[in-house]
Amino acid sequence: MKLSPFFQKGFCLWFTGLSGAGKSTVSSAVHHTLREHGIANVELLDGDEVRTHLTHGLGFSRADRDTNVLRIGWVCQLLVKHSVPVMTAAISPYRETRNEVRTMVERVGGKGAFIEVFVNASVEECARRDVKGLYAKAMAGEIPQFTGVSDPYEPPEQAEIELNTASESEEESVVKVVRYLDEHAYISGVED
Repeated sequence: MKLSPFFQKGFCLWFTGLSGAGKSTVSSAVHHTLREHGIANVELLDGDEVRTHLTHGLGFSRADRDTNVLRIGWVCQLLVKHSVPVMTAAISPYRETRNEVRTMVERVGGKGAFIEVFVNASVEECARRDVKGLYAKAMAGEIPQFTGVSDPYEPPEQAEIELNTASESEEESVVKVVRYLDEHAYISGVED
């Protein structure tokens, strides 16, 4: 895949899905692809890193999760306002809160500046991949409020992009995201 180092305006790629679905993996690969092809100012906000630096101290209640997502959204909105492409990989389990972030970002970047990317993988698939054993602990009741097990995850109803990481390779998922950006004039010059 080859890209030209061109983008028209800021945009926000919002990767959402269960823990272990592949959000961080795919968003990191998309970030690398865009930077490798000259889009040097693209930023990546990983949910785990944000919790360490921006929202440290928040728990996993609905109110705390919403606060976490809205803070990430505020940073995304600020970057988009200044024409910086940004992507985030955060579980962001509640549809209403993701829609609130969409409104924030589109208020400054225009309709379509918020691009929801649903990284779709079943609980069973995520549990199979889980090297830390978090799903097993959650299923045994050792971890309360674990998204997808003891806490809800509300999948997007109409995500702009849906990735099925159980049946797609990482490269196929990256190509799908980059192609969307090209087809919607956020970047130009995609070649396979």
